[in-house]
Amino acid sequence: MLVVLLALGGAAAYGVADFVGGLLSRRTSAWAVAFTAALGAGLITLAVAPLLPGSPATADLWWGAAGGIGAGVGTGFLYRGLAAGRMGVVAPISGVGAAVVPVLVALTLGERPDVLVWVGVACALPGIWLVARDPRGAAGAGSAAGVLDGLLAGLGFGGQFAALSQIQDSAGYLPLGVNQLVGGAVVAALATAVRAAWVPRDRSAYGGVVSGLLGLGATGAFMVAAQHGSLTVSAILTSLYPAFTILLAAFVLRERILRDQAAGLVLCGLAVVLVAAG
Repeated sequence: MLVVLLALGGAAAYGVADFVGGLLSRRTSAWAVAFTAALGAGLITLAVAPLLPGSPATADLWWGAAGGIGAGVGTGFLYRGLAAGRMGVVAPISGVGAAVVPVLVALTLGERPDVLVWVGVACALPGIWLVARDPRGAAGAGSAAGVLDGLLAGLGFGGQFAALSQIQDSAGYLPLGVNQLVGGAVVAALATAVRAAWVPRDRSAYGGVVSGLLGLGATGAFMVAAQHGSLTVSAILTSLYPAFTILLAAFVLRERILRDQAAGLVLCGLAVVLVAAG
């Protein structure tokens, strides 16, 4: 049950982080918000990690760095899609990708979840898609770009989840700091490659630190959940983060929850019950 609560807590924190990051990315460069988020979270983690229990091996630091590559790719392209108003395309693809990649890795490593967990997975994947998909924003000239952003974001987040699950529970939180700093470097490199501004120059960009701290808490919760339980369960539950973003938008911005999204929320809730029971 602790693993389930940690993974759901990670999903909630990721959902709030994406909500904050998406709003900020519409006011300034999405890459600058993503860079500030990763840099702020990384520096804070490096400052606090020595005060906490744990002694990472070299392999743990390398896994943290490998996950940072995925984090940078995922955050950068997700925020770019949100900033361009393509959430109805980007979010569902990224959420499903973030769930599928670590599940495939877990199967390759020999993990065999119970039948109820697989039924939960079968509910979660379409649930994630429906809850994040807004048919009003899925069409138009930006849809192809949104698909690409979503695919890259999903592969990035899924790769991050798979890498972080390999860090030993005795490693502490220093690998998480490495993860965040590498993610920031990847964001800067990608932004440079696509000729986008990534250096923070205004207050909105610096607000990315808030999103970064929320994402840091989410990543830490997932890492601990994966260390003490099933990678499949941890990844599926954490990948429900779009549901929390949609609910937050409904309560804070008074956005209407569409019929498909309501059906997706029901499937996500059913997935949580089944995965927890399994």
